[in-house]
Amino acid sequence: MRILGTKIFLSLGFLVFCRAGITQANPVAEPFTLQQAVSTALKQSPDHRLAALDVDAAVANQYLAKSALLPALSFSELANRGNDPVFVFGERLRQQRFSQSDFALNALNKPTPLGNFTTRFSGDWIVFDSWKTEFSIRRATEEAAAMRSTATRADQEIVHRVVVSYQGVLIARKQLDVSRHQMETAQALADSSKSRVASGLAVDSDQLSAEANLAARQQEEIAAEGDLEIAWAELERAQGAPIPEEARRIQELQASQLEPAALRDSVQAAILTRPDRKSLEQATQASHSALLATRSSFAPTLHAFGNWELDRRSFAGPGGNNWTAGVELNVDILPFAKRQQLAVARIAEERSHVAARSADEQIRLEVTRAWYAQKAASRMVQVAEAARMQTAESLRILRNRYSAGLATMTDQLRGEDAERQSEANYWAAVSRSRVAWCELRFAMGTLNADNLGDFE
Repeated sequence: MRILGTKIFLSLGFLVFCRAGITQANPVAEPFTLQQAVSTALKQSPDHRLAALDVDAAVANQYLAKSALLPALSFSELANRGNDPVFVFGERLRQQRFSQSDFALNALNKPTPLGNFTTRFSGDWIVFDSWKTEFSIRRATEEAAAMRSTATRADQEIVHRVVVSYQGVLIARKQLDVSRHQMETAQALADSSKSRVASGLAVDSDQLSAEANLAARQQEEIAAEGDLEIAWAELERAQGAPIPEEARRIQELQASQLEPAALRDSVQAAILTRPDRKSLEQATQASHSALLATRSSFAPTLHAFGNWELDRRSFAGPGGNNWTAGVELNVDILPFAKRQQLAVARIAEERSHVAARSADEQIRLEVTRAWYAQKAASRMVQVAEAARMQTAESLRILRNRYSAGLATMTDQLRGEDAERQSEANYWAAVSRSRVAWCELRFAMGTLNADNLGDFE
């Protein structure tokens, strides 16, 4: 007996050890969260990459505009040969090889061919251009800021698509759960009706009606499974990466009541904070700076220049060197082309102001539409919840009456259908409410990857 008990104890211990090992080897996967989907989308989305490249290009243009403040320095190496009298005379002077014999008429008129190697360093610097460069730098800086704001709005669009797709998975999952529950209820009702017919408490038509109801619920379950797979596919497209089958565990859809601020405050906040509106404002400032830069081009410019060169007969031989330095004042006396450029700059500035006013009207409309849609969705949740409770109570009464023989199978099936429809309508209203809140946040420009708590 003692040996048998020892064997049983060891066997139980071995089974417990194996179970623990299996549990550790196959841990339960964490639910796939909205934050994970948004983070993946911001990393994988080509729209995010395109916006980032546009920002990089704007920053590069900003540095390009600043480079005009720096002097320009160039190096050149020239090799030439010829018997042109002016060329030979000048190059001999530069090589510092001129002699008395070079003044002979025959040598001046028909010189022998001469080769020359020139090494030259040249420099140029804009000393003053009536602040045209400063205005160009300001314009490039404001354009870079506008591009950053545009990139922020592009990220918000990505977050918006992911949130809507994620909510689609939540409601599809909930509708599948509802369909499975209704199918189980229909199966129980079909089994009950079959037993009642066998015991003589119901007629065959009750059993046939229950089986037809079961078939309808099975079809709804199949459709709900397909809708869930489609929702997962849409979420994969929104985040830009596939979701493994083992990771397709998602949290339950929860009802939440979210109250927005007053409509006027919401509209004002959207006009002040939306990144695309900021981008238009910064673009307006950039167009004004461009106008100032164009006006500055009418004023005089002052350049400083200088060069040093070494001229020699052979590449590595000795030679003479010389340098030149000076300043140059340029004034455009007939600036016909600049006048047209100024007209274009004025039109661009006015166009940016008109675009900003048009954007304000569009933002006001989008926020107003989203605000009222969210308020209506919240009220629909309340109405749907009340209808859900009423149909549940009505179905309970009908089931009791049918069990007591006071109601027909048709009455009970009608109650089952009403309860199923009210349950589906309630969760659809909850999903619409959450999507409407997302649309309002997106219209106001406050939908970011860092504040997704309202949708978890």
